[in-house]
Amino acid sequence: MDTKLADFIRDTPAGREAEAILRSCVHCGFCTATCPTYQLLGDELDGPRGRIYLIKQVLEGKPVTEKTRLHLDRCLTCRSCETTCPSGVKYSHLLDIGRQVVDTKLPRKGGDALMRRALRTVLPRPGIFGPAVKLGQLLRPLLPSGLADKLPPESQGAAKPWPEAVGHRRCMLVLSGCVQPALGPNINVATARVLDRLGIKLFEERKAGCCGAVRFHLNDQKAAKDDMRRNIDAWWWHVEAGVEAIVVTASGCGVQIKDYGHVLADNPAYAEKAARISALCCDPAEVVAAERPRLLELLAVPAGARGKLAFHSPCTLQHGLKIRGVIEGLLAAAGYELVPVADGHLCCGSAGTYSLLQPELSRRLRDNKLAALTAGSPLAIATANIGCLSHLQAGSVLPVRHWIELVDDALT
Repeated sequence: MDTKLADFIRDTPAGREAEAILRSCVHCGFCTATCPTYQLLGDELDGPRGRIYLIKQVLEGKPVTEKTRLHLDRCLTCRSCETTCPSGVKYSHLLDIGRQVVDTKLPRKGGDALMRRALRTVLPRPGIFGPAVKLGQLLRPLLPSGLADKLPPESQGAAKPWPEAVGHRRCMLVLSGCVQPALGPNINVATARVLDRLGIKLFEERKAGCCGAVRFHLNDQKAAKDDMRRNIDAWWWHVEAGVEAIVVTASGCGVQIKDYGHVLADNPAYAEKAARISALCCDPAEVVAAERPRLLELLAVPAGARGKLAFHSPCTLQHGLKIRGVIEGLLAAAGYELVPVADGHLCCGSAGTYSLLQPELSRRLRDNKLAALTAGSPLAIATANIGCLSHLQAGSVLPVRHWIELVDDALT
């Protein structure tokens, strides 16, 4: 795709990256076939190819309008188009650049700006978000249904004990996260318990916090980079001490940390460290799958003994981290009968803060996803990302759990 970028961005790192991405697009349109919003709305501008044209116009100096922003805001950043694209277009990186420029040239106002500011302030801070969740549970009857449904049940209870993991020679870090401790407090504990059985010690570094994804995708990239550098500083001495990996139990956070090397590539003080952190980042599925023979010895469960289960593969897992089929195999080994799920490549509508900022589209996507997940009459739904888990649970009568908790159950 030929481009003539405007002076304001042409000779900048973002401009050079955007130009390379734009030139790699051959506008074939294969991406539209797998774009969730294009399938819902049927508008070319609500598909990847149309949004690429909109971003191209903005970067070439054309006027930025509310219509431009509307179509970019509607994108889930699910990366399904990247999986489909035969030319390897890095659409998500181009979208990050385009959204930042649009927000700079056309600042948000009113309730939209206030909502995004609140999300950037509250979600990345566990010390604020955790108490807010508890208060929300108390006031649940007074809250809008869309918000109340996302709160975990009061009966969720405390997490199981963290294992002592004495005598293990292998050692890995795990990201604590920002919203997950309040919404799914047992997920990291379950991961530690499973890895303990496999001879691996897992521990948290409390000085690390939000991965940066919340602020980054709400176009506060400066604050997001601060989050990233804080995490690198908190983890670095463990890296120098020889920690084997940084396990990230939310696939959405995993994608962001895998991108640290790219985001901080132009920072002389952090570029090499960021690339090292990205290389160490892994999903628990990768760790557990590497120990599959030992896991099978511990499980010894007849096939299908634990009943039917539907697995929702988050977009960040299958399109971002490109982990496909691994968790399904682990759950089958744990005795679950995996039911087929139609259109498994499509987003559930969670997409970080999307479900709060685009509630109507998000709800339609969730309804479609739940229909596909429940078609095989499963007893429960499993997933690999806290955002998807909370979003799906808000619309489901079936329990929705992180897959590692189910493996932990099988082991205990």
